[in-house]
Amino acid sequence: MKLQELYDLAYKWLLINGSKSLIGFIILLVGLRLIKVFTVRIRGRMSRRQVHSSLQPFFLSLAITALYVLLIILVLNIIGFPLTMFSTILGGFTVAVGLALSGTFQNFAGGVLILLLKPFQLDDNIVAQGQEGRVISIQVFYTVLITADNKTIIIPNGKLFNEVIVNITREGKRRLDFEVKLGYYVDIDQVKQIMLDTVNAAPGILPDPAIRVGVIGLEVDCIRFTINAWVQPADYLNAKIALQENILKNLKAAGVRLLGT
Repeated sequence: MKLQELYDLAYKWLLINGSKSLIGFIILLVGLRLIKVFTVRIRGRMSRRQVHSSLQPFFLSLAITALYVLLIILVLNIIGFPLTMFSTILGGFTVAVGLALSGTFQNFAGGVLILLLKPFQLDDNIVAQGQEGRVISIQVFYTVLITADNKTIIIPNGKLFNEVIVNITREGKRRLDFEVKLGYYVDIDQVKQIMLDTVNAAPGILPDPAIRVGVIGLEVDCIRFTINAWVQPADYLNAKIALQENILKNLKAAGVRLLGT
């Protein structure tokens, strides 16, 4: 092809598409500037709304990427570039990635909902997926617990958010319940007073709500006494062990005959 023919083709193309290309270029420059302004504003708004620090980079990146894609599509459309093939390729790629990462997306969605809705927070004690422990880390894809016997439990957020979560810490108090079975030969008032005095003397027992001690059930061969006391969630296990031991010792010291003796 001769140089003159190339010149003619370029001239015709400029006559037909020159104005569109110029407009597209201007919109591209303006759009890039607006995206930078939007980035600063959305970062400040997320900080003011106290969006979790683990989510801020993701939401910011997602918003910026979406704006760039929309800007590029808009510019290509103004220039007159055919988008049919581009849309087909993008759609197929999206479906393939979605199928490959369906489990990952489920965990991600669960993590986002946990961080936004906050069914639990760091240092809360929870029971979930048959595991009980203190929350030491909440990530976008998984949550990490540490158990009382120092085991690390990693739970995918997809499973965690879609099942029952028991938050032991949130209410600030936990009721300690246990029962003692004694024979019908015991003095009920004496036993109740010993139990009540033992609970009142125990460290870590909260004065409010009030302690409750009494007969909870009558069986063929025994009376069932119940003890209800309130403690801080972190003191629950130690308080329960100490109370059971002290009640047993004080009943024996008072001459109360225990069941089976």
